[in-house]
Amino acid sequence: MKNILKPLYLLSISISNVPMKYLLSLISTILISFSAFCNDTLTVFYRIRLDQDINNASRYQVTAGLEKAAEAEADYVILDLNTYGGEVSAADSIRSAILRYDRPVIAYVNMQAASAGALISIACDSIYMKTGSSIGAATVVNQTEEVMPDKYQSFMRGMMRSTAQATGRDPKIAESMTDTANVLSMTPSEAMEVGYCEGICETEYEVAQKVVPGKQFIIKNMEEDMSLLDKLIRLLLNPLLQSIFMMMIIGGIFVEIRTPGIGLPLVTAIVGALLYFAPGYLGHLVQSWEIVLFFVGLVLICLELFVIPGFGVCGISGIIAVVVSLAFAMVDNIELFHWDGTLNLKPLIQPLGLVVISSTAAVFGSVWLVRRLYETRSFDYIALRQEMKAEEGFTGVVSGLDSLVGETVTVFTDLRPGGKVQTSDGRVFEATLKFGGFAEKGETLLVVSAGQGRLYCEKQ
Repeated sequence: MKNILKPLYLLSISISNVPMKYLLSLISTILISFSAFCNDTLTVFYRIRLDQDINNASRYQVTAGLEKAAEAEADYVILDLNTYGGEVSAADSIRSAILRYDRPVIAYVNMQAASAGALISIACDSIYMKTGSSIGAATVVNQTEEVMPDKYQSFMRGMMRSTAQATGRDPKIAESMTDTANVLSMTPSEAMEVGYCEGICETEYEVAQKVVPGKQFIIKNMEEDMSLLDKLIRLLLNPLLQSIFMMMIIGGIFVEIRTPGIGLPLVTAIVGALLYFAPGYLGHLVQSWEIVLFFVGLVLICLELFVIPGFGVCGISGIIAVVVSLAFAMVDNIELFHWDGTLNLKPLIQPLGLVVISSTAAVFGSVWLVRRLYETRSFDYIALRQEMKAEEGFTGVVSGLDSLVGETVTVFTDLRPGGKVQTSDGRVFEATLKFGGFAEKGETLLVVSAGQGRLYCEKQ
């Protein structure tokens, strides 16, 4: 009996030393596993939260989340939405990724699914909404909330209509959400009446219960699967940071061209390019050809400035290549083609505008920064700006030095073998010991010849 009780005693001591949170997690895992074993059916839901303005960071978050959901073999994906909209190009990429995903995606409107958020919701296989939430109001506006021209509205209407058709919903309802005169926005009950909402739920757990009633399920959160690299990529893809990186690129190139030889602006441009392209490339948002096109543009600009005189084909081609590469890096290439394969350049309008604005700001900002930097003493450590005054012994190329041949001069600075000498009347000239050697300051030398603004001396 003693031999039996001793292991049990040791086990109880070991368990007592385990922190409560880890113990509860272990118990929960055991219960879930046992439940799944008993029922032989455990439905996996994968939750992706989208509670910010729609941008490239959101695009990466959703596309990466769908990939992680596929790796986890999730049966359903819950897209937890609370957004007032954002960039149409990024929303179009998210929409396309959802439509291409081979498993059901559920939109859970946690509060707001406006504008680009409505487009993303309609792309999902089913929509559930929280009490007090709304969906719609997909009119395209600019940064100042002004309604954009009709060509932008037409593009948005087309996407809303085609997305609704792809998911089996009434396309006229989706199109009404972009109506500039009487824009449509629906409450949960109104959305249910027209088939744009499958149910009203207060939590994502209620959503899962409605989707698989009476079955065992588990909800996995994307935040738990995100690595440090994923979080860093999402951070660097923020539109504000991307604009700063773009200004670093353009401003650095501009300053380096205007003040060649400093090196710091060029380093700034290179760092900006790495921070701009690397997150998108690692997140599968930037293609290799866009990076290559950017560096080809830089090479063409350098050829025009330093090799080929004037400003012509190479310079203009280089500028176009740089601008196009920066703009294309902000757009998913799939968006540039319609379903029938024809080219669609409308998603490039906003990125091109952002590149032009950022470039202009970078040029003016660089001019202001260089002027401010020039006024500081720190500029002396990176560039030469001191005036070489004649009274301090600095002279240019001087003619008529033959008259000094045969005269004696005093060493003004040590000659090794070159340096400066001073005449009897106090003038200072560049000088060199004709046959080499060394002369200390204060020694007397004889001028034996002159040429090219320099005196050639010998020791007496």
